[in-house]
Amino acid sequence: MRGAGATLNPVTLPIAHETGIFGPLELLPMLIVAGLYTRRSMTLSAKGRPVPLWRQVCFASGLLVIAVALVTPISDVADELVIAHMVEHLLLGDVATLLLVLGLTGPLLQPVLAIKFFDRLRILAHPAVALPLWAINLYFWHTPPLYDAAYGTAPVHALEHSTFIFFGCLMWMPLFGPLPVPQWFTAAWKVGYVIAVRFVGVILGNVLMWSGAVLYPIYGPGESSWGISPIADQSTAGVIMMLEGTFLGLGLLGWLFFAAAKEGIEKQRLLDLAQDLGVELDAERAQRAVAAGHGAHLEAQILGAASEAAPSGDPGVAAR
Repeated sequence: MRGAGATLNPVTLPIAHETGIFGPLELLPMLIVAGLYTRRSMTLSAKGRPVPLWRQVCFASGLLVIAVALVTPISDVADELVIAHMVEHLLLGDVATLLLVLGLTGPLLQPVLAIKFFDRLRILAHPAVALPLWAINLYFWHTPPLYDAAYGTAPVHALEHSTFIFFGCLMWMPLFGPLPVPQWFTAAWKVGYVIAVRFVGVILGNVLMWSGAVLYPIYGPGESSWGISPIADQSTAGVIMMLEGTFLGLGLLGWLFFAAAKEGIEKQRLLDLAQDLGVELDAERAQRAVAAGHGAHLEAQILGAASEAAPSGDPGVAAR
């Protein structure tokens, strides 16, 4: 709670939030994205390829989280306390981006990927590229000079938020996105990927928690107004980052173990079906189909191949 009678002089607030205009302006690109997403979803639905409702809900929720981070009191307090600024960053870079990626499908992205420039950017979603880029961006903006620059300069602040969202989406894309991933990026690698992501956050969280020096003195007036010491503010921000990363990481690891078990069961079911029907199917082909979510399509191919082979009595027909 703020000290009795203590107020933060509006003149000391960053220009980015002093007028109350900057936050809504940051939402303008999100509104454009929402409109494009809705239009493409309606087009796909009219063609008989509707986007699953749960994905639409995820995407809308991601945009809502961005709005909460940018135009609610969280944004204003983020200019006074490192704690609130950390909450804002975690909402934008972790939670919102995860929801946005979960809301994407291949057909949704097809018009974008049809443009050569954006199609070439697929490489950025490669797990060996996305993770380092996300980590570099995270540490870059938490260095004191950049943190201070983003504090009071509207264009820099907008750039900071934009890169958190962009690189956050890239970071989640290998795990939950619709773009193809390398064959080697199996469930075991995905588990390692999540651990690496959390490890990057743990390092920064520990620096904030245990550093004996004040890294962001520009928050001094706000911290004084709220009656909290700079070290306590900074350390608590590190604790919040650690807790968020721990719970999110555990949830993702649980999901990945469940998904891996489900994929294994589905793969074995398809192999057994092919064997029972006398259709040739190698384990690698089945694994690729299941990992890509095409198990039902492969099953239809197996049944079709068996049906075609039945009249001639051919016992072994390859599933293509």
